[in-house]
Amino acid sequence: MSAAALAAAVSATVLPASAAPAPEGPAAATAGAPAADARPGWALKATGSDARFRGLAAVSRTTAWLAGSKGTVLRTADGGRTWRDVSPPGAAAEALEFRDVEAFDGRRAVVLAIGEGEASRVLRTEDGGATWTESFRNTDARAFYDCLTFFDPRHGLAMSDPVDGRFRILSTADGGRSWRVLPDTGMPAALPGEAGFAASGQCLVSAGPKDVWLATGGGAQARVLHSRDRGLNWEVAATTIPAGEGAKGVFALAFRDRGQGLAVGGDYRKDQASPLASAVTGDGGRSWRASAVPPAAYRSGVAWLPYTRAAALAVGPTGTDITRDAGRTWQPLDAGSFDTVDCSRSGACWAAGEKGRAARLE
Repeated sequence: MSAAALAAAVSATVLPASAAPAPEGPAAATAGAPAADARPGWALKATGSDARFRGLAAVSRTTAWLAGSKGTVLRTADGGRTWRDVSPPGAAAEALEFRDVEAFDGRRAVVLAIGEGEASRVLRTEDGGATWTESFRNTDARAFYDCLTFFDPRHGLAMSDPVDGRFRILSTADGGRSWRVLPDTGMPAALPGEAGFAASGQCLVSAGPKDVWLATGGGAQARVLHSRDRGLNWEVAATTIPAGEGAKGVFALAFRDRGQGLAVGGDYRKDQASPLASAVTGDGGRSWRASAVPPAAYRSGVAWLPYTRAAALAVGPTGTDITRDAGRTWQPLDAGSFDTVDCSRSGACWAAGEKGRAARLE
């Protein structure tokens, strides 16, 4: 199925595959559209790894990168039939926790390792992972980096939990070859206990050449910070997603443009309910409203589906949900466990998670 046909199938999905009846007869298919019973679903791709992959970069239908626990980085160039272990040398021995990967194509990628002090690092490859260069190692014991994002192949940011009461932003203008800490004069004060969640590589996301958003939790409010100038100055808005405890807040963001955005999260603890796990904005994050029908449980990753006007996917340990009305209502799509989801500009969607799980939307 082509990317456009898959997008049409996703847009038409209202109920989970097990609940929606399939039409019969000639009307079941139309020219240029998939058959009505060709509903989207995840096709698992065996990785041969037991790492937990919270970092994911969907380049195309054939190419994707995974970054996860035990210093593991994998890459496929054949649609997930085979995966090449391209982990940086020594990363497994140091048990680095890779939580984000941003890939420009099948050869160039940047990965982020999280943790306190020197555990937070950024590495870059230009040859498909055959060799890696460490371009940043955190030397401030107070900093803990969570997520990466790139505006284009040159300009990108990384974010750390608050240092001296404000989130710290790291910037690159050369594709991740070098980094500098931005001044925090334009950053609002963090709330007590407020931090980011390194759950899916989506606590820091961008759209267009200069707009970037940062998701928070752990404080009295679950908030989203927005910068229009690549991280120099920020505005902040509270969301409707519950907070107030260290396990609650906004875990992932997705913006399809400067205005329309989605936030998902909740409470990641297995024994806790997440009744208000998603929110939407139409004004670039200045205000947020709760989804009328949110996902039924905590969700850690979210992605817009290209070639559609209002379709998106949200994933978490208890399954995948789909929206076709820009996040106002969500319906279950799949019960498998995933931590993160990403869709390429060409329309290919991938998901990844615990125990080496990886899948492509078919």
